[in-house]
Amino acid sequence: MAERPTSSRESSGSSRASSGKIAKAILRIEDLQVFYGESHALQGVSLTLESGVLSVVGRNGMGKSTLCNTIVGLKRAKSGSIRVDGREISALEPHEIHRLGVGYVPQGRRVWPSLTVDEHLRLAAGNRRDASWTVERVYQTFPRLAERRGNGGSQLSGGEQQMLAISRALLSDPKLLVMDEPTEGLAPIIVEQVEQMLIDLAAEGEMAVLVIEQNIGVATAVSNQVAIMVNGRINRLMDARALAADRELQQRLLGVGRHAEEAPVTPADAAQAREQLAEVYRVDRTGAGSAEPMRQNGIYRPVTDLPNRWNVPVTELRQAAVDKTAPQDDLKKVFAIPFAERIGRTVLVVGTFDTKGKELRFVTDRLKSLGIPVRTVDLSTSGRPTSADVPAMQVAGMHARGSSSVFTNDRGGSVSAMAEAFARWIEREPRIGGVISAGGSGGTTLATAGMRVLPVGIPKLMVSTVAAGDVAKYVGGADIMMFHSVADVQGLNSITEQVLSNAAHAMAGMVAQLPNAEAWEAKRKLARPAVGITMFGVTTPAVQAVTKRLEADYDCLVFHATGIGGRAMETLGDSRLLSAFLDLTTTEVADMIVGGVFPATEDRFGAAIRTGLPYVGSTGALDMVNFGPRDSVPEKFRSRKFVIHNPNVTLMRTTRDENRAFGEWIGARLNAMNGPVRFLLPEGGVSMLDAPDQPFHDPEADNVLFEAIEKTVRRTPLRHVERVRGNINDTPFVDAVISAFHAITPKLQRRA
Repeated sequence: MAERPTSSRESSGSSRASSGKIAKAILRIEDLQVFYGESHALQGVSLTLESGVLSVVGRNGMGKSTLCNTIVGLKRAKSGSIRVDGREISALEPHEIHRLGVGYVPQGRRVWPSLTVDEHLRLAAGNRRDASWTVERVYQTFPRLAERRGNGGSQLSGGEQQMLAISRALLSDPKLLVMDEPTEGLAPIIVEQVEQMLIDLAAEGEMAVLVIEQNIGVATAVSNQVAIMVNGRINRLMDARALAADRELQQRLLGVGRHAEEAPVTPADAAQAREQLAEVYRVDRTGAGSAEPMRQNGIYRPVTDLPNRWNVPVTELRQAAVDKTAPQDDLKKVFAIPFAERIGRTVLVVGTFDTKGKELRFVTDRLKSLGIPVRTVDLSTSGRPTSADVPAMQVAGMHARGSSSVFTNDRGGSVSAMAEAFARWIEREPRIGGVISAGGSGGTTLATAGMRVLPVGIPKLMVSTVAAGDVAKYVGGADIMMFHSVADVQGLNSITEQVLSNAAHAMAGMVAQLPNAEAWEAKRKLARPAVGITMFGVTTPAVQAVTKRLEADYDCLVFHATGIGGRAMETLGDSRLLSAFLDLTTTEVADMIVGGVFPATEDRFGAAIRTGLPYVGSTGALDMVNFGPRDSVPEKFRSRKFVIHNPNVTLMRTTRDENRAFGEWIGARLNAMNGPVRFLLPEGGVSMLDAPDQPFHDPEADNVLFEAIEKTVRRTPLRHVERVRGNINDTPFVDAVISAFHAITPKLQRRA
């Protein structure tokens, strides 16, 4: 028998029993899918309540009430599992669920206006003689109800009605009490009483309580953990104390805050605002004789009164105007899902079900026959309905400009828009075991767009007609397995059935070996923190020396700076699998700007910008642009200085103008980083070939590069640019790298 908790904070989420074994969860929800017509209200909700109180919070319209209604049987789920004390209830009727020990306090109380308090309670209590909760116990718990026992439901205040609704549910002796917005519309003093009642119920340990609540103060006071619900999904579970203490996080996640505590506007604030705000002119078209003149001294009168209805400090008014023009992609940081929460067992079978439905369902059936949970996702752009679990309209709705941008008469534009929408959709999906798809070039474009945004480590398999060719644009820096279809993915035959079967079996094998969230977290805590390091052949000595000095404490991951190498490192950074960047070799920028064969994308440095991870960078190998064989170099470069690295690689020395462009572009990207940054400039040359007496040695060209970076970068306490005497491969430079790295990374941090 589970040990009774002494408080809700000790009990919520606890699975300890007196014997030391894991107790059976009172409520366990897995991959719950609920629809209202074509509207997907609950999208793969998974939640576990083992004992005590768990709060679920979120903005209006996020699916919280739908979750309550589905648990108690008032709404039927399309798929998924709901278990109460180990028993599946998703297919049961509401009265059957009630008899199994689920009590419900609905939003809005819903008391009968014509029945008295006592009649309410006697009707709910029935004739049970062995009940733990009786009418007499209710009156002892809520003395106010005892005083009002003869009053009708319509004669009660909101707080009294809420007490009655809670008491009505308690009289069924529930194992699980589900409460939907229990403090909605109540006076603050009544809210405090309801909050204390929830704490007391948890302390008694007779039942578990699931609280759906918008009042952050109540939600964080009564439970140890809080589930954040966003767009029909449980976005994250977080510590209640952390959420309660972070008002800025409350505002970003839930759009709530307390304006009453804002400091009043002082005269100094007002004076500062007058300097910071642009003048606003009001044109007055009132007729002659108006009491208010249209002009003063022939000039339109500026409006200097500052609108401050909500008592917001004037400096925030100006910042709000600035924020309106800021990129909205910062929401990715807010709703980023930790890697351990991305891992699950459900495989997503994605693709164009309007044209490849037979083949995709074949893969689905093979996976199900192996015991793998499957969820089908339609990426078709025709607008035709399919039988997929996630319809195309739902995915298309994730496009930044809405589904109308996807369903157009332009097939190419529709595919690009759906690919973008799918990437936005899948990056918000938790508990993914893997992603598999099959198709031609269009289907491959659609499916891999979503695969690329998933963290490295989650299996991704693409059965494609183009898998035997150049797949760099599909794979990018991700760990996508390209599986050649041999025959076209068009109908089932002896070849396609075998290929699709092998692909399904490969996916099943990868998912079977994927660690669960607990195993991943345990492994992560024991692992050395991982550091991403970029290297080229001409910066190898520096990278080897740095690695040797860090490898005792850090897992040094070296990436060959060939375009794809930089993207692979960035992907790991976005996946939160790196603790820092040692980006010593940024040569891919040169190929991108000049036109070499190893170019970066415009998103180079993007992972450091998005994650804020510590970043140490340099100008490694920016003295060169890479081409293939000598005769493949474009004609316009024929007069330039070259080094034949090998028969297949030709290196071209960069010019001063090119270096200036490199420096300005890199400097702008460094300015966008909000984490700690150290960027080192090796005055003795940026590669082996740029050392004294070497063919690319050109101190003047290097200095143009360095000056462009120094002039562009805005220095802050977190962002430094430093010149270092010596070549990039010399010991003084390696010393400077190690010193910069230790200056901005946590001391002896053991987590990746």
